[in-house]
Amino acid sequence: MDRKIFCIFLNKESEGHQSPPYPGKLGKKIYDQISKKAWNQWLIEQTKLINEKKLNMINKKDRKKIEKYMKLFLFKK
Repeated sequence: MDRKIFCIFLNKESEGHQSPPYPGKLGKKIYDQISKKAWNQWLIEQTKLINEKKLNMINKKDRKKIEKYMKLFLFKK
């Protein structure tokens, strides 16, 4: 059964996640406010950022950078 939420990224009601796509409090916020469609847009953007900025996801500093970009992308539009 589809879970509907009001997506703040798309600014409309859309299909929500079945479980948080990210850990912790931020994952809960994404689960409550960001649709699957918006999350998929972020995943495409994330891949571009990792490649363009040559980020290494093993490196904690780079993971923090990508999390910062994620917050800006999903919540600051």
